This record gives sequence, C-alpha cells and structure tokens, in this order.
Amino acid sequence: MYYLSVALLALLTAAWPTAGPPVPDRWRSWPVTRVFPPAVAGTSPSGARVTYVLTGVAPEAPCPAAFQPGAVLALPACVTALRATYADSTSTFVATVGIAVLARQRAPIAAAASTVMGQRPPTVRPVAFPGGPAERFGERQYFTGALISTHERYLVATAAGHADGRPYRPGDPATARLRGIALQLATTLHRSLTR
Repeated sequence: MYYLSVALLALLTAAWPTAGPPVPDRWRSWPVTRVFPPAVAGTSPSGARVTYVLTGVAPEAPCPAAFQPGAVLALPACVTALRATYADSTSTFVATVGIAVLARQRAPIAAAASTVMGQRPPTVRPVAFPGGPAERFGERQYFTGALISTHERYLVATAAGHADGRPYRPGDPATARLRGIALQLATTLHRSLTR
C-alpha cells in the first residue's frame, strides 16, 4: 500500500501543472516568443479575420527611447521597455507594440487613443524592420495608437499605420479604421502577459 501511495503521489506531481513566474517577472522569465507571440489572431479594419504576424523584436530599451515624450509622462517609474512590430497577413497594416515594465502598479487604462486637435496621440515609437512589410514604418507613418493597463505592472501601447509607408495627414479617414488594430493588439498582448 505504501509503494502504491508513493507511486500515485509521484504520478500526480508529474502531471500537476507547476506555477509559472509571478506576473511582474514574466517579461524577463518568459521566452521572447511568449511575450511577443509569432502570430496573433485578429480582425482587419474591414471586419475580416486576419492573423497579425511578428516581423521583428527590437532590443530592450530605456523608456524615453521607446516611448514618445507625452506617453513617458504617463508611465510611473518605467523600468524598461520591450517592443515588437506586427503586420497583418496581407501586409497591408503594421503596428508596433510596446510593453512598459513599471516599478509600481498604476490605475487601469483601456482605450484607443484618438487624435486631439489634429495631433496624433503620444504612444510607443514605431520600429521598422528591413526586408519586410514594416521596413518603412516610422514616426511619420503611425496614424493612431492604444494604451492598455490593469493593476499589474505593465502598460502596453501600440502605434498603427500602413505598410506602404504613407505618412499620416490630419483628418485622414483611415485613422478611425486603424484604431481597431491598435486596440486589439494591445489588448491581446496585455491579456497574455497578465492573466
């Protein structure tokens, strides 16, 4: 009976899921492919189902280098920043996702950032990657963005635009369509990091 109990306990221990790293440590404990999955299911601005594909991951950076000045002011005690850029499966739209690792918790935010008086919202700085759909994505090409945070110590921000390199122009009707991409990528990556 003793050996049966020991064998049963060993089997249950092997099969029982072990606890992962605490949420605040996941950014450095998880492999990069878990923080920034290679593919994220989503919806295009037209409502079609698409997959957002990872085009590249930038090196870890100080927060002032990774986020625009107005966004940095909203980050309490930002420790470091992680960024990656995604393109939809048709290579029409691109979005950079930035994760700000915070030293302390902040009040929840969940909003698509909209333009204010013709100005684009301050958000993460776009990251271009040569040889793919994000090679022409930069500061002039992002149209809109989103910010997501909960009581966990992360803020996820996105900057979305077109893969063809077209620059933002105030009043461009595409801005409203791109907000959905920005918000769904920020929401999905924040949820996977914190749940």
